[in-house]
Amino acid sequence: MSWMFKLRGTLTKTQSLILGIIGVLIFLLIWFLLTMGEQPFIPPAILPSPGKVFAAYPKLITQSNLIKNTCFSIGLNLAGYVQAILISILVGFSVGLFPLFRGLFRNHIDSIRFIPLAAVTGIFIKWYGIDVSMKVAFLATGIIIYLLPVIVQRIDEVKDVYLKTVYTLGASNWWTIKTVYLPSVLSRLFDDIRILTAISWTYIIVVETINANGGGIGSLIYNARRFARMDELFALIILIIGIGIIQDQIFKYLDKEFFPHKYQIKNKYSSEIKPPSLLESIWDFGFMILVWILLLGYFVLLLAEFTNILGGSRPLTELFGGTLWVIHFIFISIVIYKIKKLIDQRTAKKQITHAGV
Repeated sequence: MSWMFKLRGTLTKTQSLILGIIGVLIFLLIWFLLTMGEQPFIPPAILPSPGKVFAAYPKLITQSNLIKNTCFSIGLNLAGYVQAILISILVGFSVGLFPLFRGLFRNHIDSIRFIPLAAVTGIFIKWYGIDVSMKVAFLATGIIIYLLPVIVQRIDEVKDVYLKTVYTLGASNWWTIKTVYLPSVLSRLFDDIRILTAISWTYIIVVETINANGGGIGSLIYNARRFARMDELFALIILIIGIGIIQDQIFKYLDKEFFPHKYQIKNKYSSEIKPPSLLESIWDFGFMILVWILLLGYFVLLLAEFTNILGGSRPLTELFGGTLWVIHFIFISIVIYKIKKLIDQRTAKKQITHAGV
């Protein structure tokens, strides 16, 4: 048990999972003790009991259309992220790699981080109105403000040894970007993007209070706060935390899928790559099955958009509304990636077979 108190010690996935569950149980116990009884230590008007908070979910689902509002907020989050990442990579690489753009815009990129975005919502309303397009633009801008300087910094952190190697081999500028800058920057940038998901949810709640009738978890929080429904307010906050944890795990899985070299741990007493633990293997397999289930579900719902297989219902449009395009973009990207990966695996097998012959 000494590993528990070892300075800067590392935990296995199993140990982290067990301690995480224990931590949640301790938190719930403390919460229950502080709110139990007719005269609790903390009044219900300030902190409702866990039972009341979790009992609020059925009411939110039936009366406040929680599922649709949650999907709308998730779609908004994804739409803002896709736009922000594409714009940030294009602008960030231009500023980070080319002296002309660096001289023109580097200082400006650093300074825009200090803009209080919540204070300029009026500008976005004037430009885009109060519909989905304004909310996506607001969220994308909020992410770009933090992401752009990070990309330029990651470009500056690329090691000279890699650049000198490709230059020695006679690589062109494009080949240098493709083989050195893109892999190095994107592998580090993925961690930065994952961290920024917390900030994006803050901006979502801010922007969804504008035109609260437009839907989203933010509008539900606005109404719960307005009518002092503390049980619903805490239930919605817990829901956002849960979505954030799931998003974080998805980003970790994608990071491991796209950049497996970051997770290759060598054995202590040899140079061999340490194989994944049983828990990690089960987790990865479960995630893979989940991806295929989601793909199958998406194609069924996509078919329902153009046929009457679900009685004329169009669930994707009803759930995601104006952010449906990003759902299509993500699932089409997954299909393309899976096909490319399958082709690469078959090509590699053929090369090994020919080499063996």
